[in-house]
Amino acid sequence: MRTSDFLTGLIVGGLLGAAAALLYTPAPGRTLRAQARDYIDNVRQEVRQASVTRRVELEQELATLKTPRTSEPES
Repeated sequence: MRTSDFLTGLIVGGLLGAAAALLYTPAPGRTLRAQARDYIDNVRQEVRQASVTRRVELEQELATLKTPRTSEPES
């Protein structure tokens, strides 16, 4: 196989792949980028909220562990 045949096949394959991607894309690029950005923003917000909630839970647990235990009377 010659190198030029390989390169021609590579270029044609790349062009066909790009054309297929454009045909099967469900929305225009701007819309997809906006949707991706919104999704990422939502995930970030959820992660921040989860971290705040978990931090409060851990601080409460730490405070509970720091309180001195009272001795239980022996029976």
